[in-house]
Amino acid sequence: MILNLHKMETVHSDPVNYYLTAQESRIHINELIGHEIQLSFKNRINCVKCGAVTKTSFAQGYCYPCFISSPETEDCVLRPELCMAHLGKARNLEYAEGHCLIDHYVYMALSGGLKVGVTRHTQKPVRWIDQGAERAIIVAKTPNRFLAGSIEVALKKHFQDKTNWRKMLSANSFDSISLIEEKHRALDLLHPDFQKFGSSDDSVTEISYPVTNYPEKVKSVGFDKQSVISGILSGIKGQYLIFASGEVINIRKHGGYLVELNY
Repeated sequence: MILNLHKMETVHSDPVNYYLTAQESRIHINELIGHEIQLSFKNRINCVKCGAVTKTSFAQGYCYPCFISSPETEDCVLRPELCMAHLGKARNLEYAEGHCLIDHYVYMALSGGLKVGVTRHTQKPVRWIDQGAERAIIVAKTPNRFLAGSIEVALKKHFQDKTNWRKMLSANSFDSISLIEEKHRALDLLHPDFQKFGSSDDSVTEISYPVTNYPEKVKSVGFDKQSVISGILSGIKGQYLIFASGEVINIRKHGGYLVELNY
């Protein structure tokens, strides 16, 4: 089967269900765990926005013109504190109204360690699944992206904001960490102007992944260095396929890559 790679679709269940789409087909990747699979790069990358062929992929699948003009790649995607939609400034205000000027969550998650992050309310729990989080909790709820990003910046002085993907793809135990306690410690560290956005919802979202064995040593592989990636699929976590050999590939990073999947 030949397909352009896109971020794997997910369904929050026990464990998470993962899907790849190819035209009108939908492949349930969980069913391939324990089997030999082969991904062969066909030496073509199509922009995930406009479909144009591009030699280089930017921001996980965009051609350069789309990268510098699309609202999906604006600076505030990675740094929400830079969002200016609340001031009426954005690459596309209509897009911003549906993606920036809506409720956002500041959250804490256990994903290779304790981290803080920001996501639109519509992306719960998809965002946490994509980061390979095992547990997550809402810290604050804001009416726009800028405020959520500003709170995240304040919390980054005390907590990590990046996912350690190597640790995320290894066997971990976070039993000693209470997300509820960490949440309230975080809120206590905030300025009162930010504390008013604190969430009263102390529920913790639990997420399990279809992984039979975690690798002892993780080795990242990709199509920029090799055209064929194959092996026994031993699990899926975040947006990574995990092979029994310890090799892992980040599917989302290869957005737009044309590949042939055999299994």
